[in-house]
Amino acid sequence: MTKRISEEEVKTLYEQFGTPAHVIGHCGAVSHVAVKLAEELKKHGYSLDLDLIRGSGLAHDVARTSDEHGAVGAEALEALGYRDEADIVRDHMYYTIGTADKLTECDMVCLADKLVCEDKYVGLMPRMEYLIAKIPGHDPAREARIRARWDILAQLIEDIEKIIGRSVDSLFTDEEN
Repeated sequence: MTKRISEEEVKTLYEQFGTPAHVIGHCGAVSHVAVKLAEELKKHGYSLDLDLIRGSGLAHDVARTSDEHGAVGAEALEALGYRDEADIVRDHMYYTIGTADKLTECDMVCLADKLVCEDKYVGLMPRMEYLIAKIPGHDPAREARIRARWDILAQLIEDIEKIIGRSVDSLFTDEEN
């Protein structure tokens, strides 16, 4: 079995990089959402490494205060011997999420990152609207890229919902009750 990064080791990286508290909260929420999605998919025959997803979600923005934070965080993870986690962290900003029939651990972390705003699950539409609102000034090209990605993610979520037999949102609204 491959060794996976622990929560304690990720906390050490947060200290090393001076990761702000709100980013740590975001990483925790992304990890939680990614693991919960993966657990649900595993019930339907998917083979996903929950420990890899958990650790990668926790570490994905560890170096957020750095330029090219994905590459910087990945380098730190590789130095510790966590190549699989490093690959996910390196790719999470620019990764093209796969299709529902071939979902990977990276897909889980990247999808969760698009469903979480700050430290809360909000779902796809509110998250995309948040990203569009963050655009300084008006950048129609960037907004178009976000909206194109939104359509791809919306289709993926619809496909996942068919597989799991319930809405993705319901996985997280049930937690609030």
